[in-house]
Amino acid sequence: MKKALSVFLSVLMLLSVCLAAQADAVTLKVWDGQDDQEILKELCEAYAAAHPENTYTFEYGVVGTADASARYLEDPAAAADVFVYPDDQLIRLVQADALYEVTRNHDEIVAANSQGSVNAASWQGTLYGYPETSDNGYFLFYDKSVLTEEDVKTLDGILAAAEKAGKKFNFDVANGWYIASFFIGNGCEITLDENGNQVCDFNNEKGLAAAEAVQAMCNHPAFLPGDQNILTGTIGENVCAGVCGTWVADAVKERLGDNYAACKLPTFTCGGEQVQMGSFGGCKILGVNTQSANPVEAMQLAEFLTCEASQLRRFEVRGYGPSNNAVAAGEAVAADPALAALAAQSEYAITQLIIGDFWTPATAFGNELIANEQNDLQTLLDQWVAQTVAQ
Repeated sequence: MKKALSVFLSVLMLLSVCLAAQADAVTLKVWDGQDDQEILKELCEAYAAAHPENTYTFEYGVVGTADASARYLEDPAAAADVFVYPDDQLIRLVQADALYEVTRNHDEIVAANSQGSVNAASWQGTLYGYPETSDNGYFLFYDKSVLTEEDVKTLDGILAAAEKAGKKFNFDVANGWYIASFFIGNGCEITLDENGNQVCDFNNEKGLAAAEAVQAMCNHPAFLPGDQNILTGTIGENVCAGVCGTWVADAVKERLGDNYAACKLPTFTCGGEQVQMGSFGGCKILGVNTQSANPVEAMQLAEFLTCEASQLRRFEVRGYGPSNNAVAAGEAVAADPALAALAAQSEYAITQLIIGDFWTPATAFGNELIANEQNDLQTLLDQWVAQTVAQ
C-alpha cells in the first residue's frame, strides 16, 4: 500500500513538473496610484494563484488616475498593459486608440455593474473598459443636531434652518462640477455629439431659471461659498451642512461624531416649483492597452481586478464605492452613510462628458454670483457656453 502511494505521489510530482514546464511566462505591467499599490499587489497575486496555467510576473507602476491619459500618451508602447483611468479621460484615450474594446464576457460585465458605470466606460455604444468603482460624485453632508431629515429635503429648508440656528450652508459655487447640479437638475445638458463635439445648452430658458436659483442661494444670508476645506474645517462649528464627496467623509465624521449624517442632494425652487438637484457621477475604470503584448491575459486580469470579490475587497481595505451591483447591495456598503447618500444621488447623476473649456468659465460665472454684482444672467450664461463649446 505504502509503495503504491509512493508511486502515485511520484507521478503527481512528475506531472506538476511537466505542467510547470509547459506554463507560459507572462509579464504584465499594471498601473495604479500610490495609495492603491498594496491592494493592487494583493489582487494580482490572487489572480496569479488562480491561474497556474501561466507563470505571471507583474511590473507595478505608480500612476494615479488623474495622470493616466497623459502618461499613456507620452509613450503608448511603454505604457502599462492594464491601467486605471477616470471616466472623464475616456474620450481622449479612445481618440488616441489606446483602449481595447471589451469583447470577452461583455454581457456578463455589463450585467454585473451599475448602468451608470457601464455608460461611463462606454463611448457611442462600445464598452472600452472595466468599471472598478462608482464613487466619484457628490451629495449632502449635514449636522443632524441642527438639521432634521425634513429640513434637508429642500435647499430652502436647509437655508432657513441654518439661518435660524446662526449657521451656514457651504456650497462651492465657483466650481463647475458642483454648480452644474442646478442646471442638470432643471433639464439642461452638457454632452458630446456623434462627432465628439461639445454640446452645452446651459444658456437656454431652463438654464436661465437654474441660474436664477443659484443667484438666490448666493444672496441668502446663510450661504457660505468656498471649497471643501471650508466644509472639513468648519462643519460642526459655524457650518451645519455642505456638498462634497466620499473623500472628505472621514474628516466630516471626525468633526461631527454622533451628529454625522449624509443624504442625496436637496430639491431647489426653480420657476416656482421644487426641482431635484442633479450631479455628475464618476467612476474609475480599468483599461487594456491596445499595444499590450499579452492582450488576452491583460483582459483576463482586468476582469478579475474588477470582479465582485475584488470590488468587495477594495471597499473593505480602501472604502471605495463599488460599481458592482452585488457589492453595492450588500449590508456593509448600505451601512456607510456617505456611500448610501451617493447611491441615492446616483439616480439623478449624469456621466461627465466634457472636453471643452467648461471649468474656467464656470468659475468665472460662479464668482460673479458670489460677488453679488447686478450683471445680466443671460449674458453671463452666453459667455460661459460660448467658451465651453469653442473647439
